[in-house]
Amino acid sequence: MNGLKKKLDHLLGSVTMYKLVLVLLIVLTAYALILSIAGLVFYGPLEILATAAVAVGVSVLSSWILGRLFRTRAHLESAAITGLLLLFVLIPSLDPVELGGVAVAALVASASKFLLAVRGRHIFNPAAIGALVAIVLGLQFNGWWASSVYLLPVVALSALVILYRTRRLLMGLVFVAVVFALSLVFHANQPGYAFTAIATVFFVGFMLSEPLTLPPRRWQQLVLAVIVGALFAVPTFQIVGTLWSSPQFALVVGNLLAFIVGQRRGLALSLVAKRQLTPTTWEFAFQPKQPVRFHAGQYLELALPHASADLRGQRRVFSISSAPADDAPITVGVKVSERSSSFKTAMLALETGDTVRATSVGGDFLLPSDATMPVLLVAGGIGITPFASQLAHETGRGRDTVVVYAVSAGEELAYRPQLEASDARVIVIAPTAPADLPADWTYAGSDRLTAESLANLVPDVSTRHAFVSGPPALVDDVRGILRSLKARRISTDYFSGY
Repeated sequence: MNGLKKKLDHLLGSVTMYKLVLVLLIVLTAYALILSIAGLVFYGPLEILATAAVAVGVSVLSSWILGRLFRTRAHLESAAITGLLLLFVLIPSLDPVELGGVAVAALVASASKFLLAVRGRHIFNPAAIGALVAIVLGLQFNGWWASSVYLLPVVALSALVILYRTRRLLMGLVFVAVVFALSLVFHANQPGYAFTAIATVFFVGFMLSEPLTLPPRRWQQLVLAVIVGALFAVPTFQIVGTLWSSPQFALVVGNLLAFIVGQRRGLALSLVAKRQLTPTTWEFAFQPKQPVRFHAGQYLELALPHASADLRGQRRVFSISSAPADDAPITVGVKVSERSSSFKTAMLALETGDTVRATSVGGDFLLPSDATMPVLLVAGGIGITPFASQLAHETGRGRDTVVVYAVSAGEELAYRPQLEASDARVIVIAPTAPADLPADWTYAGSDRLTAESLANLVPDVSTRHAFVSGPPALVDDVRGILRSLKARRISTDYFSGY
């Protein structure tokens, strides 16, 4: 089972979320067409094809035009995703008026990314706001036909893949539980209704989970899942005029709440320095043009448009390696291999003064607020970056901290000065002993970490809150070891697809 999980993590980490979602939607559309030909869904294949063509065509074309008008590069993959989402949210049709409604929804969805946005960050899920406007105008109707029982296997599997890849399975389960429970309450005389509601896993997998319209912290995301789930499940009621409650209305309300509590703008970052930390690791320092609020251990998503982007795309998530400080540069550490992604190649080509954008800041990989709580930090390779931020922020607080740092070679100890300046006890695992280790550091040899070796190195592991950061395979292995040693609590940070 563990081997299968490692293969799955590697496979899912090799493509961007945009490509993954786009592929899943294309597969779902193809499956829907097969069911339509077999007469197992209500809509005919020509209706599905015509609606898909209008939704995707208008979404992509209008995004490209608006990108040119606003002098920015349109994200055409995102536009195609929006179009396919509208296919399943609205009613497939050959009627010119209803197809016109689909076109209006796609146009509004594209425009919302540019007009209903604050400094580069859109507020609402584009497909949700587009569908809502088209329905309020009377040009289209609520479809949500992805809830068909025959589509459910592919929809559910796709939603599961997306939530697993984004580490939001718990949020999805909370949403489903709220919808199911309230459906039983509101529709007690309709036993099958709760199943119908649960079948709309399309909503949580493809729409609620959109990263740009979620709040940054996990607890906030869970609260949001409860609120949106409640609005989703209540019986339909009139809000005002032609605006009625609906799944897309519930999502738009959730988007607005997430916007209020999150980083309410895209961030412009100017490169002020880059330096090589180890033979395979570089650090980039960016000066934000506006203050950035973040906690030590959080991440940011960088957008770097570049030509001939590979499957990993033009956006990438990086843990922040600098400590929170007003007006100070933000740094990120990047591992660069001989065959790097097009994103990292473009990043290495950046010159001082070049500007990149951060689309979001968030994460829950945070040390306990109680400074008396002892911690164990286990890092694999570039997984040291969030710990560099945390250790710099914690210096002088007197927290009992042990760092176990596993690297592929002795010279790969990135952020060594920060480790030396911290109050932590440092244990190094490497093929050979690194040169000139500080006297109070421990070289633990070259063998992989085991429950026995960790227990010998950190005898009081059961009293510590453990944090593990690095490649998924390492994180999974160490988490299993920590569980066997009954660590007080375990938090993980997966560097998936790095």
